[in-house]
Amino acid sequence: YWLVAGDGGIFTYGDARFYGSTGSMRLNKPVIGMAPTSSGSGYWLFASDGGIFTFGGAGFYGSTGSMHLNAPIVGMASTPDGGGYWLVASDGGIFTFGDAHFYGSTGSMRLSKPVVGMVPSSDGKGYFLVAGDGGIFTFGDARFSGSLPGRGITDTITGVAPTADGGGYLEVSSTGTVYSFGDAPYFGDVASSDPGYPGHTLGVFAHAGA
Repeated sequence: YWLVAGDGGIFTYGDARFYGSTGSMRLNKPVIGMAPTSSGSGYWLFASDGGIFTFGGAGFYGSTGSMHLNAPIVGMASTPDGGGYWLVASDGGIFTFGDAHFYGSTGSMRLSKPVVGMVPSSDGKGYFLVAGDGGIFTFGDARFSGSLPGRGITDTITGVAPTADGGGYLEVSSTGTVYSFGDAPYFGDVASSDPGYPGHTLGVFAHAGA
């Protein structure tokens, strides 16, 4: 696996290979995440202004680095074939590059909480957006299986991960609590196994068999 720092420094472990970093570059905005290619032969780094930095076999298809954004970029996802990618802003605005298609956004909606991330559907013909209150917004062939608003839960949600068949998803909060919807199985979480956990969980990833 790879770890990425705010300056774009890359740290590799196991059989993950190093293809370069922005650690020595002067960045306009900090790097907030990365996405590997499906083959693991490269990766994209993305900054909060939507600047895209490509390494190894990851292709560059454009960025929002020179655009005036209404809200900062908070997430990125690549298409299944690696021929494009989506960027999502905290207002749910979607920016498409390469072979990534636009299926809709929340850019014109009034949101209770900002969008914190996105994930594509398994075939790349849709995507899920998740907000900080656990609200789920589905576009294209992404299926809605429920969400947290209205349940009296005050956790701050930080990530979402769909199951392989798209019939459900997991949401995770900053306290390490996992919430399951649809056919997503619940196997436990940090909050229940470690009551003293201070609460800094940033994301969730579903196992390929889920």
